[in-house]
Amino acid sequence: MGLCFSASKVSGSNSNTHAANHQHNRKKPVKSTVLTTVNDANKRQQQRQRLQPASQHGRNNNEAQKQPVRAKDKGNSRKQSGSLPCGKRTDFGYAKDFNKTYTIGKLLGHGQFGYTYVATDKANGDRVAVKKIEKMKMVLPIAVEDVKREVKILQALTGHENVVHFHNAFEDENYVYIVMELCEGGELLDRILAKKDSRYTEKDAAVVVRQMLKVAAECHLHGLVHRDMKPEVLRNKPDFRRKPWPSISNSAKDFVKKLLVKDPRARLTAAQALSHPWVREGGNASEIPIDISVLNNMRQFVKYSRLKQFALRALASTLDEEELADLKDQFDAMDEDKNGAISLEEMRQALAKDLPWRLKESRVAEILQAIDSNTDGFVDFSEFVAATLHVHQLEEHDSEKWQQLSQAAFEKFDLDKDGYITSEELRMHTGLRGSIDPLLEEADIDKDGKISLPEFRRLLRTASLGSRNVPSPSNHRNPKKL
Repeated sequence: MGLCFSASKVSGSNSNTHAANHQHNRKKPVKSTVLTTVNDANKRQQQRQRLQPASQHGRNNNEAQKQPVRAKDKGNSRKQSGSLPCGKRTDFGYAKDFNKTYTIGKLLGHGQFGYTYVATDKANGDRVAVKKIEKMKMVLPIAVEDVKREVKILQALTGHENVVHFHNAFEDENYVYIVMELCEGGELLDRILAKKDSRYTEKDAAVVVRQMLKVAAECHLHGLVHRDMKPEVLRNKPDFRRKPWPSISNSAKDFVKKLLVKDPRARLTAAQALSHPWVREGGNASEIPIDISVLNNMRQFVKYSRLKQFALRALASTLDEEELADLKDQFDAMDEDKNGAISLEEMRQALAKDLPWRLKESRVAEILQAIDSNTDGFVDFSEFVAATLHVHQLEEHDSEKWQQLSQAAFEKFDLDKDGYITSEELRMHTGLRGSIDPLLEEADIDKDGKISLPEFRRLLRTASLGSRNVPSPSNHRNPKKL
């Protein structure tokens, strides 16, 4: 059963057609959205993970290992217990008047647990897609949970221009009916292959990729992971010396390289990918959604020590305009009145978009105060950058540049250029009064009373999103990458 469906609808781009035709194509989703089901517990578990709450990954992996045993018992469970399947005993709480509202038409597709049809709204004649799921085949509670989760996800994402529109869910004694937009634009891959006399250009591809990334970013704000992006994706690291890569632009290759990274801390987020020059060309900044990782970094910044905050501000001041492009997009997205600063209300609205982590007003004020280094009640761009930097990406994307930038940040503290930050230099840089020793001790791993460059870099690394077990400088086997 599970969530085996195409949640996103993607508009095609045809640079050879008239603008009016292009607008027509934009309204027609390329990929038809047919919800299907699977016929064993292993497949159900895989499909279920394709669009699920991100917090459930660990639990689902364990479940997947147990599923084969449950699958063997599934067929006999009803006979052994003598009870009805879980689906037949469940009131889903959905509307009960499906047959009064819609007339079912031709079959679009089917799986073991249900069928998807074209249906017609009796009131206005509109055509829709209906997934009809048989309750008798929902033997276990997990099958009922899958259906309920599918409906909740469709409800949460409806309204997004690139997500199939959800109309309603119904049930009767025997079936659950999920009613959604009927997508009749065809398959994207078919549209690509249909261009026999003219290849699918990078510009065409960028339009499609931009739409898919917008869906992924929206999913992430809801705490969901899609895990089934199509068309054909690159599964292995490509050899850029072989065809067709020599004919592909450097910008496109850079985009692919930064997405094909296994470490999620170093890989571009969906929102960052939307800011990449290859995808951005022809797109508008207003199309870039809030990045969930930026919101997370802001929440984390308030927890950092004063020294770590100072170190991040120093690092932020070393970055150039190109390196800050994605963060500038994020700042602009939050700065709704475009006055060059983020107010408390604008920050509240931005943080509220991270639905699983909605914060109380007092907590939002605390975050703003931590980021607002000049205490003027607003967050300007330089303050924003310090709080939202993806430190791990800086290091992983270009280790040589990382060394240069981190050393430049270090030298803002190391006033006498002797290779160490002393307590007096720390006091002079920060302007803090009283004892500096507690700040110094956090980064002074070897307890020699001062901070070395490797120790300073380690301090920065601990501010990286998801950073764990940062190695001690003294034990690092490759000092060139410190």
